[in-house]
Amino acid sequence: MRRNVFIFGGIGIIILVLLIMAVFSRKPAVDKVSVKNILSQAEKALSDKDLLEARNLYRKASGLIEDTALLEQINKKIEELNIKILFSPIIDECSVTYTVKPKDSLINIAKKFGTTVALIKKANGLTSDIIHPNQKLKVATCKFSIVVDKSLNLLFLKQGDKVIKTYVVSTGKNNSTPTGKFKIVNKLENPTWFKAGAVVPPGSPENVLGSRWMGLDIKGYGIHGNRNVNEIGKQVTQGCIRMHNEDVEELYDIVPIGTEVVIVD
Repeated sequence: MRRNVFIFGGIGIIILVLLIMAVFSRKPAVDKVSVKNILSQAEKALSDKDLLEARNLYRKASGLIEDTALLEQINKKIEELNIKILFSPIIDECSVTYTVKPKDSLINIAKKFGTTVALIKKANGLTSDIIHPNQKLKVATCKFSIVVDKSLNLLFLKQGDKVIKTYVVSTGKNNSTPTGKFKIVNKLENPTWFKAGAVVPPGSPENVLGSRWMGLDIKGYGIHGNRNVNEIGKQVTQGCIRMHNEDVEELYDIVPIGTEVVIVD
């Protein structure tokens, strides 16, 4: 009898411990009023053109929102702000103010920081490559990388460890887009398409490469624009990753040669 009492007493203690753990591990209910207030503050920051504060507030709200549709809207706002901040003089955790030195050039500065001349120019409102000593320039410092998910037909642009922009893309039919870890090895504006038996010039409606090409270190494969917007989001290519022209032009300006591209099923 005493042994049975000990067993049941032990079970009771275990159940009590599990109940206590459940109480303390339970996710607190989302305060909808607080979320609404945060979103209101974010909108106010946007109207005041305080993009960093607006992004911080939207990020805070996204961690509290359970409604899938609303969360998608907020994440879209965050991504829009990511690109606006990237292309502006605003300094954030992934950029610095660089003082131009004698004999500096935009090409050398871009190589030093692992970024692109186009991104430096966009961020600083430069219309030419001319710079002068002691000029202050915003320069991106966090490393960019790309992840392509073939099952979702999505391309994720990362800066450091954060996804800053999501693009809808097309990938290869019959699972022809290779998976693995690659690098961008060349970049071309308005590329000519060399196909079997023909050379298709830039701008031709027959040129499937669109306005930009970023070649990978696997021969014949790359990230490029398109000639048929209705095919974006589908598995229709010969293996390359195809984007809307405006999207590939944006990405082209951001990522330098050497950027890592990971492709997954």
